[in-house]
Amino acid sequence: MKKYNSIIIGAGQAGPSLSAQLAAQGEKVAIVERKLFGGTCVNNGCTPTKTLIASARAAHIARRGADFGVMINGPVLVDMKKVKERKDQVVRQSSTGVENWLKNTPNLDVYEAHARFEDAKTLQVGDERITGEKIFINVGGRARVLDDVKEARYFTNSTIMDVDFVPEHLVIVGGSYIGLEFGQMYRRFGSEVTVIEMGDRVVSREDEDVSEAIREILENEGINLRLKAECIKATQHGDEVEVDVICKEGPPKVRGSHLLVAVGREPNTHDLGLNKAGVDMDERGFIIVDDHLKTNVPGIWALGDCNGKGAFTHTAYNDFEIVYDHLYGTGKRKVSDRIPCYALYTDPPLARIGMSEGEARGSGKNVLIGSRTMKRVSRAREKGEDQGFMKVLVDAGTQQILGATILGIEGDEIIHSLLDIMYTRAPYTIIQNAVHVHPTVSELIPTMLGELRPLEEYAEDH
Repeated sequence: MKKYNSIIIGAGQAGPSLSAQLAAQGEKVAIVERKLFGGTCVNNGCTPTKTLIASARAAHIARRGADFGVMINGPVLVDMKKVKERKDQVVRQSSTGVENWLKNTPNLDVYEAHARFEDAKTLQVGDERITGEKIFINVGGRARVLDDVKEARYFTNSTIMDVDFVPEHLVIVGGSYIGLEFGQMYRRFGSEVTVIEMGDRVVSREDEDVSEAIREILENEGINLRLKAECIKATQHGDEVEVDVICKEGPPKVRGSHLLVAVGREPNTHDLGLNKAGVDMDERGFIIVDDHLKTNVPGIWALGDCNGKGAFTHTAYNDFEIVYDHLYGTGKRKVSDRIPCYALYTDPPLARIGMSEGEARGSGKNVLIGSRTMKRVSRAREKGEDQGFMKVLVDAGTQQILGATILGIEGDEIIHSLLDIMYTRAPYTIIQNAVHVHPTVSELIPTMLGELRPLEEYAEDH
């Protein structure tokens, strides 16, 4: 049985960097990956979907050519085989890069097999048994699939990556982040798209004005939205899939050529033998960790999507930074220092940091708000992309930024100027008094911050 100082299970976003840094410290390290190097982000998450979204946007802009005085003779055609080929090439470059990096790192052994705990220090890895003083679990998550749709043929965010054709009518169960990204993408590729959502609005964790704006953007592109779906059940009828909706308005069933299930994610903790190690999980299967990502078992940590502390590539990578700092740094970094931040990559994108407006209302704080529609942003109008709005929330007492939302062109990049100020705990006046480049979208952030008003007053107008 081989003995290691550290064993990392999973080569997603946290695992490779952690294993390489521990090996650089002179530790004898093993990393175990049973399927794809790079994890969800590289193989069927961020990297491939954003590559596909780029192709879909190119088609969309081409169709809008006349809006810019650019005339295209004939229809804009999408060759999905070439679209998929481009996506696969980008994915291969990333995944192969991670694999080669790990396999060429001194002091690091790479196992391509499935790992299961035998006890808190011992793993069965394929046909071998290995033991480690420290074990780091970075196994990620997978698509959750409703039992009531399993009678039909369906795609998940992973399996739809193999598609090299344009579905005639793609029915999507789930009106949140993954479902909406794929819905807009395939609508732009040329599919008829119907999104079915049990809730009364899309992306229901967002503020109502955000949900409404996104709904309008999607419907203007011809996407059918069926909200308040009371009973979702899918069945296969030859080459077609039929989904029960039973809404109060509209047909009770939707028929399409293909089905995508996008109703959330669940952790890959079901087949690790965690009970043999004594590791505690919650009722959904997420590994319970403390502020330094430690589990209840000494010497075992959990990083990334499987710990329920964040479902993003950037939070997984930050988990690595926290753990490494705890082992070889100051020991001061912790999960609770992290400011919530994420983006929805519809077009235009939605970027969110800190508190939402709804959360601010319930916080008991004296909150100020500034807002501006993209129609009032010259750069957005010049580019012909003036959908959406932005708003920022400020604590009237401390003058610190509490949160911000940008739904608009390049919002996923622009938001960081506000996020960075939040991390410094500096007053909003720092960015309000900054001189930004003209013409940009970012230059309107100081202007917006100069127009703050009480949240209650803003609510009366909205």
